[in-house]
Amino acid sequence: MKVIVAYASLTGNTEEMAEAIAAGAREAGAEVAVRDAYDADASELDQYDGIAVGAYTWGDGELPDEFIDFYEALDHLDLSGRKAIVFGSGDSSYPIFCGAVDTIEQKLKELGAELVAPGVKVEFDPSKDEIGQCRLVGRLIAGDVVTAAS
Repeated sequence: MKVIVAYASLTGNTEEMAEAIAAGAREAGAEVAVRDAYDADASELDQYDGIAVGAYTWGDGELPDEFIDFYEALDHLDLSGRKAIVFGSGDSSYPIFCGAVDTIEQKLKELGAELVAPGVKVEFDPSKDEIGQCRLVGRLIAGDVVTAAS
């Protein structure tokens, strides 16, 4: 079972979440690849059973600039049968908290992916408990992949 974790992080908060999700998936026995979305090719997602995609939210709920190319390249994929989770960090002082998470979730659903849990949204840097939640989500996506494949 193979899981990919692709993310965009400016201050390291979303990257920390990505690493925790990857660690959880590895604990559940998955082979995990972690990619910065800026350097990743969205077509890679076709090669994985489980997909975790994360981005911080910029401004009033927008995707970050360095994530746009990756996001737009998703349009060419059919993610039917893939398990997915979305995660990200944001600032609740803006009208739309972690809007990037909602935007990515909608896109993955449109492409046929099955979201295995609600998006993980964190204010600024993740707390110890939120890191634990990310590890659990990583285990969940890897465990769901195992369950679906058996």
